[in-house]
This record gives sequence, C-alpha cells and structure tokens, in this order.
Amino acid sequence: MQEKDNSLISDSVSEQIIRITEELATKDGAHTVTVRRILEKLGTTNRVFYNRFHNVDEVLQIVYKNAVLKMHESVETEYDISKDFFEYVIDVATSVLVKTYEIKMQFSQYMFEHDSLTDFNREWWTKKIHDILDFGTSHNLIKKVDYDTISYAAWCFCRGFNADALSRKIPIEEAVVYFKAGFGCFLDGLRLEQK
Repeated sequence: MQEKDNSLISDSVSEQIIRITEELATKDGAHTVTVRRILEKLGTTNRVFYNRFHNVDEVLQIVYKNAVLKMHESVETEYDISKDFFEYVIDVATSVLVKTYEIKMQFSQYMFEHDSLTDFNREWWTKKIHDILDFGTSHNLIKKVDYDTISYAAWCFCRGFNADALSRKIPIEEAVVYFKAGFGCFLDGLRLEQK
C-alpha cells in the first residue's frame, strides 16, 4: 500500500473531490474522469486539486477501493443449515456478481489496468471462499479438497466470468443465467457422492 504524501492536504475539500470523482465515474465511467471535469464541478482551480492529489488516477484508486470495500461489507456469508448448501453457494456468488456488475461496469478499464496490481481483493475473496469450503467439508457436503487450490480456481472463474461479461456488455440478467449454469457445473465437481 502506498504511503500518503505528507506534503499533500487531506481535508473536507479532499473528500469533496473524492465524492465528485465517484459521481462522475458512476455516471459516465472512470475513463471519462479528468481533473478539468472535477474542477468544473467543484468550481475551483488546479492548485486546489494538486495540493491534495498527485493526479486523477490517485483519486480514482481511492474511489474504486471504497466501492470494493462497501461491496465486501454487503456480502452475506452466513450459511443457513436449513438450505441446500450448493444453492446457497450459487446464491452468494450470484449476489456478488450482481452487486459488482455496476461497479465494474463503471470501472472496467480502470480495473484491468490497476486492480490486478494488488493482492488485497484476491486475498479477501479467496479467504471467504476458503471459509465456505471449510464449512462444506466439516459438514460432509463436499469432497475433501485443497482449499487454497479450489479457492483460487473459484476466484479465477468468478473474476474471469465477470470480466468477460462486462467487456462484451452482456445484460446482467443474461449474465446471471450463464453464470449460474457454469458455476453450478464447477460446484458439481465438489459434491460429495452420497452413498
């Protein structure tokens, strides 16, 4: 993680710049956000911006990380034992797809350029997947597997699916149908055969 440059100001104007950047990225896509557009909305000069941030990319990184953290906080991973475990896993994965679709749609180019440079998101998700696998194994619902390998494979499946669906601009409803079918096949390979 990059350390904050102590020569830069961090204040309520910094927060306004972040909020305006988020609004512009959500409305028109991160690729359209420029310092000039931010300053027009803020009604101020270059100096105000550059006293607080090095460049627009720095602000976009903050906005994107905040969006990812909000999405992480919204993911419900408590398993209800009365439900089918595999339906639960598909529901969680589908919920994540739906919740991230709009964020990623607005940040798709940004993500491909920057998100892969950090391990934070991958580590967070593979830990969550690892926990679900642990639960499934401990309750004799799935085969005993190498958690690290399967967690990484599930992460790659979900991330790759999302990236392809976004880059081809598949409508979310259609993407959900395809995702459930493919992820269901992935999960079928983990099912513990009932005797």
